[in-house]
Amino acid sequence: MEYRILSINPGSTSTKVAVFVDTKPLFVKTIAHPIEETERFGTILDQFEFRKNYVIKTLEEQAVELSRLTAVVGRGGQLPPVKGGGYRVNRKMLDDLRNAIPHASNLGAFIAYSIAEPLGIPAYIYDAVAADELYDVAKITGIPEIRRQSFAHVLNSKAMARKAAEQLGGTYQSMNFIVAHIGGGISITAHEKGRIVDTITDDAGPFSPERSGSVPLGYVVDLCYSGKYTKKEFMDKLKKNSGLKAYLHTNDCRKIEQMIAEGNELAKQMYEAEAYQIAKGIGEMAPPLCGKIDAVILTGGMAYSKYITGEVSRRAGYLGKVIVLPGENEMEALALGALRILKGEESCNEYGQP
Repeated sequence: MEYRILSINPGSTSTKVAVFVDTKPLFVKTIAHPIEETERFGTILDQFEFRKNYVIKTLEEQAVELSRLTAVVGRGGQLPPVKGGGYRVNRKMLDDLRNAIPHASNLGAFIAYSIAEPLGIPAYIYDAVAADELYDVAKITGIPEIRRQSFAHVLNSKAMARKAAEQLGGTYQSMNFIVAHIGGGISITAHEKGRIVDTITDDAGPFSPERSGSVPLGYVVDLCYSGKYTKKEFMDKLKKNSGLKAYLHTNDCRKIEQMIAEGNELAKQMYEAEAYQIAKGIGEMAPPLCGKIDAVILTGGMAYSKYITGEVSRRAGYLGKVIVLPGENEMEALALGALRILKGEESCNEYGQP
């Protein structure tokens, strides 16, 4: 039997659409949404029809017949903590997403369900953004009112761990990995036999091309109360205007490497610091796995940089084999997750059930 799976991944400035026939992509397309388009809407969920229409138009342009689809899978959003893996979209999930933390990924389930339901085929989400499989001890902080949550690049990190396990002749469920997703945001995760047991979130570890990463709290408190920033302005500083961008006025690693080649000493120092902090974060994930690590995986956009991957490998390679799997492979990860469910190779969770 041939399986045709529509994958939908809504992001803050784009909607990615793909159709896979079994494991092969029929097409993959990124639809850019300029800010002047999205700012017309009061909330993220108000963008539902707008984004869905783009998905339908893309399918028409690619001559994909809806009636030939087997399933639709969307990016999982900011649900209450759930396990990793696949969930069938149901009314309870959609109701919870209406009240969830606003995030573009929340639209994945809505668009998938709206296309799949009239066709009588399943709609899934897979490896949701807020999937939480952490050790209980990993959630504890020194402030009782604050409990750590597992916000990470779950979808791509798990997909690359599965791919690495296959390369090594094993299975994801039988091996341990440290995965560093290094892109505009950086998260580092410890994977123990098919489960993410600990994570360094993008605000708690290395700085990135545009984010601050972890900063000593005393200095952050001083800036918060300095009167220089509103809450939004300071959050924008941390999330969009820090890291390499704050020092070098660009978040484009290709430009930074060109600056280094031209003898820019600040660019060289900052790039070395970036790699140093990534390696340091990888080292922090070794104790959760008791040092039993089958491989360290570098993925995300920055993993295309031989400079960064070389420096990280030099510092963290003692932990185990370093496997570089660059890029964000989320569309493939969504489709292959749905395919495993359809073929009975993986069970599907029912949202809202114990």
